[in-house]
Amino acid sequence: MQIQEVFDRRRFVFLDGGMGTQLQQRGLQPGQKPELAALEMPDVLTAIHRDYTAAGADILLANTFGANAKKLAGCGRSVEEVVSASIACARRAGQETSALVALDIGPLGELLAPAGTLAFEDAYEEFAQVIRAGAAAGADLVFLETMTDLYELKASILAAKENCNLPVFTSMSFESRGRTFTGCTVESYAVTAAGLGADAIGINCSLGPAEILPFAQRLCRSVPAGLPVFVKPNAGLPNPDGSYNLDANGFAEQMREYAATGISMVGGCCGTTPEYIAKLKETFNPLTPAQKIPIRRSCLCTPVCFVDVTGITVVGERINPTGKKRLQQALREGDSSYPCAQAVAQAEAGAEVLDVNAGLPGIDEPATLEQLVRDLQAVTDLPLQLDSSNPDALSHALRIYNGKPIVNSVNGEQSTLDMILPLCKKYGAAVVGLVLDEHGIPATADGRFAIAQRIVKAANAVGIPNEDIYIDCLTLTASAQQEGAVQTLEALTRCKKELGVRTVLGVSNISFGLPCRGYLNTTFLTMAMVAGLDLAIMNPNTPEMMAAVRAYRVLTSQDPQSTDYVAAYADVQIQTSQVSKSAPAAADAQINTAGGDALFEAVRRGLKTEARAAADAALTMREPLDVVNTSLIPALDAVGDGFEKGTVFLPQLLQAATAAQAAFEAIKAKIAASGQAQGSKGKIVIATVKGDVHDIGKNIVRVILENYGYDVLDLGRDVPPERVVEAVRQTGAKLVGLSALMTTTVPNMQATIEALHAAKLDCKVMVGGAVLTPSYAKDIGADYYCKDAKASADLAKQLLG
Repeated sequence: MQIQEVFDRRRFVFLDGGMGTQLQQRGLQPGQKPELAALEMPDVLTAIHRDYTAAGADILLANTFGANAKKLAGCGRSVEEVVSASIACARRAGQETSALVALDIGPLGELLAPAGTLAFEDAYEEFAQVIRAGAAAGADLVFLETMTDLYELKASILAAKENCNLPVFTSMSFESRGRTFTGCTVESYAVTAAGLGADAIGINCSLGPAEILPFAQRLCRSVPAGLPVFVKPNAGLPNPDGSYNLDANGFAEQMREYAATGISMVGGCCGTTPEYIAKLKETFNPLTPAQKIPIRRSCLCTPVCFVDVTGITVVGERINPTGKKRLQQALREGDSSYPCAQAVAQAEAGAEVLDVNAGLPGIDEPATLEQLVRDLQAVTDLPLQLDSSNPDALSHALRIYNGKPIVNSVNGEQSTLDMILPLCKKYGAAVVGLVLDEHGIPATADGRFAIAQRIVKAANAVGIPNEDIYIDCLTLTASAQQEGAVQTLEALTRCKKELGVRTVLGVSNISFGLPCRGYLNTTFLTMAMVAGLDLAIMNPNTPEMMAAVRAYRVLTSQDPQSTDYVAAYADVQIQTSQVSKSAPAAADAQINTAGGDALFEAVRRGLKTEARAAADAALTMREPLDVVNTSLIPALDAVGDGFEKGTVFLPQLLQAATAAQAAFEAIKAKIAASGQAQGSKGKIVIATVKGDVHDIGKNIVRVILENYGYDVLDLGRDVPPERVVEAVRQTGAKLVGLSALMTTTVPNMQATIEALHAAKLDCKVMVGGAVLTPSYAKDIGADYYCKDAKASADLAKQLLG
């Protein structure tokens, strides 16, 4: 098969099936690294690939899923050696049918900062090493699969695009709620991966065909028309014995529904065998892929927040140093706490996007903007508008941004277009175009429209579609150029209707130099919304302006059943005098405490610096245990409840835990200074079982338990049963937590539980991991099954107090 045939939608392309269970069934021993099969059992590995080609697979995934430096550490084999041997095995098997060989790359097994400790740049280098090895070994394409963290996926895509010329396939794994383990939505994944240049986009693992189907349909609606979409589901859902509930016939029958979705490639993941692929080929061979009809969206996103710009959208303006002395001071001092607090306050006031500007004389704008983006991503899930015309600053910020941002801005000068538009294209960003050039801002609507036309043409030329172009027709102050307001609105209307692009305005510019600015700002905002404004750059902490936005959405049916309006104002009685007085104070709001408990709010919002300061303040008036029990623990409980309900996601959960940890440090220091013994709520031993090197879930459990006040002994990963037994014996721990992510290592979890029972230790065992179910946990002798970190904390409170 030739690589170009993969993108020919006249027939379905067939991917292979599961590898891990096949290796296990053919002799892979417990504790043996599957990545080394090409070196330790090459004939077996080649036979598996050959069976998949015989079943009809057009693309074989080389056995390189975990062949990175982190997972191969200590085995005495290099990444290059393992990758080369693995690709050679797949190549030998595929020669008879000319099957393509993919360099298969899975996640690194660690969360990236800020949710974890792995730096984005370090993740990039890990992936780049594997990709260079795969390209040198003759891989036909790069297959990035089973990703759950959009940030890690971005690092891997950039590594592929910048270190080889091979096509890049990407695939994420979604849970039953329609989000990945870290909370990423299908839509955020689709637009981010497509924007970064992925050549095919898909879903694999975690669920069976029936469960993935609605997510695949959403994916097809979100991926651009020219990009192929694929699926590789598991063989249904897991049974207690580690098998799956669909046989080959049942799998193929459920997969049949995908033929109408617009996907063009099919295969299998965990639990599927060559027989499954043969049945897939039998089912799909007579069929032709349906036409995929995606929605052409104007959108911005982070992993967990997808903003579809279909009506008026509020961009918070407060993280811009112009005229803001306190922010200028923070930027000069490298103090992230102030802008982060501004971000949180704007988000809670109703902003949907945040403008971020670090353009201040005398500072290193590239370094400052990059750090600002890193810090803001740790406390808010709103998309960012990167406000700079400095190509170096934008390059730094775009590279480490997690999702799809918007860049503000370019203008009609050719040199600016040439420098910034290619950056926006490379990183998949939307772009704002200002209707000015080397001659300044045209006085008339016609002049501004002519510059807008040039900007749109230039953006299209580098591959940026109209839905990712936003034109700013520029708000001039009415005190100096009174007639300019009408010209701005006329130009805006023409851009919207004649060019088919979105529009943006900095609303408050209209009122500079005039009294009672709020009246002018609100009226101009309303006029602009009627004229077709999409992005309003404004202060969301100004009540009358947010009221205008919410009311406009009701009156134009952008707020179905007035849901958002009622939520904002059902319990509010507003009087004009109160509004005008409250607006200035609200504009600089930082932490609007509930019930006066600043510590509770700082932890709930994940603000580390504020949490430490609030703890210090609280400890001057209250006893340490009172601070813990009435502020810290309730805040963690509130965030945990949100996580359980699906309104809070993993990044926010971990940021709240980090903020709580900062507060705990203050509390520990207070206890130590008083000479009192620091008590513990109980001791817990946790470990990832022998043979399993995945410890993301276990690490999250440790962080959450520690912040509830438990002493946690983390034994790490690949831990033999006897080490767990000895740790429990030495510590006297009453609770043990065991983690396993792979089906092949669950027997080691059972062996560890049996060893604890045989030692007659007085402890309970909780277990967790993607392959486990409550019934499966019971079958292997565990006392409790915990589906996530929140459940582990609830159990610890139940057992240990």
